[in-house]
Amino acid sequence: MNEVAREQQATVRRPHGVSAAPDGLPPANTTRWVVRRKAAVVEAVNAGLISLEEACRRYTLSVEEFLSWENAIDRHGLRGLRVTRLQEYRASSDLAE
Repeated sequence: MNEVAREQQATVRRPHGVSAAPDGLPPANTTRWVVRRKAAVVEAVNAGLISLEEACRRYTLSVEEFLSWENAIDRHGLRGLRVTRLQEYRASSDLAE
């Protein structure tokens, strides 16, 4: 397999437009979690590039925190990962239940 084919195989385009590639993951010492970094980790786990356990270990995340990111993307798209919107989305979810 040539180098271009390997790159294409290792890069997965996800529905939200995030490209998940092993070299596109945030550094292990990330402390500032902006939307694109959260999305990159979620998409990498969903694409099978990194396991949930490895992502949680690498980034010192709880499984619950990771799942909340995943749920926010599923329910609200990338905008759901914005910290300023969390209360708004949570309030609307509570009203719907």
